[in-house]
Amino acid sequence: MNDKVESKQSKGGLARKEALTKEQRSDIAKRAALSRWGGEKIPSPSYIGTLKILDREIPCAVIEIDNVIRRVIVQREVVGLLTGNKKGGLDRYLAAKNLQPFVPLKFKDKSLDEAAILLDIGGRKAQCYEAEDIVDIISMYLDARKQERISGVKILLPNQEHLAEQAEIIIKSLAKVGIAGLIDEATGYQYVREKDALQGYLEKVIRKEIAAWVQMFPNEFFEQVHKLHKWEYSGPGKSPSVVGKYINDLVYSRLGPRVLDELRRANPKNEKGKRKSKHHQWLTEDVGHPMLAQHLYSLITLMRGFDNWDDFYKFANRLYPKYDEFQKDLFLAS
Repeated sequence: MNDKVESKQSKGGLARKEALTKEQRSDIAKRAALSRWGGEKIPSPSYIGTLKILDREIPCAVIEIDNVIRRVIVQREVVGLLTGNKKGGLDRYLAAKNLQPFVPLKFKDKSLDEAAILLDIGGRKAQCYEAEDIVDIISMYLDARKQERISGVKILLPNQEHLAEQAEIIIKSLAKVGIAGLIDEATGYQYVREKDALQGYLEKVIRKEIAAWVQMFPNEFFEQVHKLHKWEYSGPGKSPSVVGKYINDLVYSRLGPRVLDELRRANPKNEKGKRKSKHHQWLTEDVGHPMLAQHLYSLITLMRGFDNWDDFYKFANRLYPKYDEFQKDLFLAS
């Protein structure tokens, strides 16, 4: 088929789609989702559990679709977590005109109904979305708020401010790095994972060779640490040595399973007790660096809301529990 034919068909398809009402598109998407499973029969996941987020319990599941493992969350529960009211879907939040620049790319081309996974959970039909999709949708508010700070131009509407506040609390507790492990634990799926799954994950996160140094830790991270301790901040590179231990505790031990352990193995201390490089130089650019940047942003956002270290640290432990069980003490050797 030549490019001209493809172009005409693509344009025709777009025109037909635009001619449909929102309700018609939703109905078509729902029927398409059902047809994937052979008519009206809706699959029931073998692994179902409850994910505890703040003071709520969110149903979640793991199911294999097209030979791909999908970790999903029930939509209505996420709406309730974000807004306090489970009624209605996420559509109206994606439709807000002022938030269009921040709508996830996936949902610019595909509706929520088209992306939905219909499952039978506990005898009830549930519209579910993949965990990472939910994270991206809620992140709209954080992205909008960040742009406000950069541009100095107000973006969020008054009735969206409380959604941004709630998103700031919950979004990083559902961080993409940790959500797969959390759902696997909640559903019991971790007991049937392949033995080499963790090793494969670590290979995506940890480099085999050291990379050139680039600044990965924003200066504000260190400014906030100083602020919470009531220390005077004199500029980059002038923090007490204990801050290195805080970084191991708050950052690397919470990025993912065994990440800190593997970083210590790849980047050992020399005979003088010093490491030849920074841990972040051993993170991969495509997976490790985005994980680190996202987690640092979440910590900085949280730090801004506290005025002393103890209160911040207690809350951080609730939102971002450590992965590495062997690390019992904040002051393990860095």
